[in-house]
Amino acid sequence: MTVYFIGAGPGAADLITVRGQRLVATCPVVLYAGALVPTELLDQAAPDARLVDTADLTLDEIIAELAAADARGDDVARLQSGDLSIYSAVAEQIRRLDALGIGYEMVPGVPAFAAAAASLGHELTVPTVGQSVVLTRYGKRATPMPAGESLEAFAATGALQVLHLGTQAVAEIAERLTPHYGPDCPAAVVAYASQPREVVLRGTLADIAGQVHAAGLRRSAVILVGRVLGAEGFPDSHLYSALRERHDCRADGADGTP
Repeated sequence: MTVYFIGAGPGAADLITVRGQRLVATCPVVLYAGALVPTELLDQAAPDARLVDTADLTLDEIIAELAAADARGDDVARLQSGDLSIYSAVAEQIRRLDALGIGYEMVPGVPAFAAAAASLGHELTVPTVGQSVVLTRYGKRATPMPAGESLEAFAATGALQVLHLGTQAVAEIAERLTPHYGPDCPAAVVAYASQPREVVLRGTLADIAGQVHAAGLRRSAVILVGRVLGAEGFPDSHLYSALRERHDCRADGADGTP
């Protein structure tokens, strides 16, 4: 059997990949986080599939479900919110499966920060303004951040920061970042990206915390801070440049190729 870890996307049921959707429909066991995975995805499971909500289960209990499925020879669709590559708590699960000799595969999904960028209608990298994105989180109420991974250290680069798990501390985040980016630096908060209850707030470091509090947001939001969010008058990408086309033609002719 195989445990398929599947990124279920940011919340909209139709933002799961085709591969992930197919696995949900065919696996005899489906594990999902009830508070984070849309129930519409479960409607696609087989009528006789075993559906297990992991919201109130410990890691040991989740692994016990996977081990029991392995003993029966049943493939498992393990639905995780967003994408598996960041903040998915997959690492500790696959470590246990490795120890038990249980096979697994990872199926990527749409991450929350990508859904937030789509909701903002904004590319997060803009020529000459910002070409790097820092994906991080606020660690005050979660596992401590590693040494050196501070907001201030990332801010020193000037790169766009995308912060997860920081909604309740948005005022403190803004206060810490303001000396580095300036109070007029564009900032945005997207809560419940891609879902019907989505909330999109746009402002600056000077006023974004007030907007968040006024909207009553306390969780499930992504905070974005960086000059890229307000970029205007930037040059076109080299990808579409006429100069690039002429350069490529000269390069092609240099070695005798057409």
